[in-house]
Amino acid sequence: MVLVSLLLHLLGVVLILEPAELDPALKRLRRAHGQLAAVIRMIEEGRDCKDIVTQLSACSSALDRAGFTIITTGLQKCMSQENPDREADFAALEKLFLSLA
Repeated sequence: MVLVSLLLHLLGVVLILEPAELDPALKRLRRAHGQLAAVIRMIEEGRDCKDIVTQLSACSSALDRAGFTIITTGLQKCMSQENPDREADFAALEKLFLSLA
């Protein structure tokens, strides 16, 4: 939560996301963590490059989806709040979103 709050704050968005709101992203990050551990193990075991790249691709996708999930959660929260700086918040969140694309 601190990291997400900090990233959004650095972009000019003051938005605090609760741990429960980030549960789907945390699940994806845990999955990516396991996939990355598998990639490391496969490299250490000298496994086939095709298998390693396939697993690495899955890990990369999981990380991307976690990022998109965090930004989507932020957008939903931003839309539900009354905020005079709402347009600036949307612009900052859009910039974050595009940085993942």
